[in-house]
Amino acid sequence: MPTMYGIPNCDTVRTARDWLQNHDVAFEFHDFKKSDVPRDALAQWTVAIGWEKLVNRRGLTWRKLAAEQQLSVCDAKSACALMLSHPSVIKRPVMDWGETATPRFTVGFDPELWNLMCTNPLQAR
Repeated sequence: MPTMYGIPNCDTVRTARDWLQNHDVAFEFHDFKKSDVPRDALAQWTVAIGWEKLVNRRGLTWRKLAAEQQLSVCDAKSACALMLSHPSVIKRPVMDWGETATPRFTVGFDPELWNLMCTNPLQAR
């Protein structure tokens, strides 16, 4: 079963949840605010997606960071530390589409890609 990671009051997460429900896709929801960011999952996302795509540099959380803190995010290790301490800086939603030979993850909401992920279980990332 797919798992969506995010924050429930995020507009993109709400849109994505509605899309899944309207397409009869059962999923679990992991709320970063209530349950933190799972370290193991973050490590997997960083490898599969890349830390550059995971860090939302357009969001309010990023813009509120001190310039020194923004500049310190320069590799996977520093990005993961930031995402663990400030989960709202993660671009949302992060989807884990379920186990296959290759883990399948997406970040953000793209209806065309999501349709492909839901209809083609072999599709990777």
